[in-house]
Amino acid sequence: MEGIKMRKQILVVEDTLTEVGEQVNPPLRKVAAMAVIENPFAGKYVRDLSPLVEIGAVVGEILAKRAVEALGVAPGQVKGYGKAAIVGSSGELEHCAAVIHPKFGKPVREAVDGGKAIIPSTKKRGGPGTTIDVPLIFKDSEWSMPYLDAMEVRISDAPAPDEIVVALVMTNRGRPLSRLGGDQEDDAERKKRTGHL
Repeated sequence: MEGIKMRKQILVVEDTLTEVGEQVNPPLRKVAAMAVIENPFAGKYVRDLSPLVEIGAVVGEILAKRAVEALGVAPGQVKGYGKAAIVGSSGELEHCAAVIHPKFGKPVREAVDGGKAIIPSTKKRGGPGTTIDVPLIFKDSEWSMPYLDAMEVRISDAPAPDEIVVALVMTNRGRPLSRLGGDQEDDAERKKRTGHL
């Protein structure tokens, strides 16, 4: 992890077994793999953010490996994914973007044996305990309605002013009791034909 000062890693596993009294079969598992890293550019303007871009590639690989392992399925069976970052008060939103956009996605896609769809993202500035909703979509088609979802995450003591929280969420299936129609193939084909869902 040369060039990265990582204070902690956090793993959250959420299993939904029932929804409004109905069994969820198989249970929906959402895994959030998170890291708290030092922001080397906190408190100052730096034009060249390439060091953060490189950090993003390494963090993406670390979090993707942890998330797939915690999900408990083969890499190709990972269904949904999304990412987010929270920068501390001495940083910029652009610092979040540098970490989670240019190079973060490649190791994530490698870890899930696919990933034709974008990895949806959110970013914000905040202090310790700030929550963020990580958007989720089907990894091979952003037009698959059953997979449009989110997971809220937070870390009680992060980010400090000079830190960035980076989160990667993966799922093993779509929303519980989804019944608005369309599996991933159907929805992708509908998008090609009509231009919308």
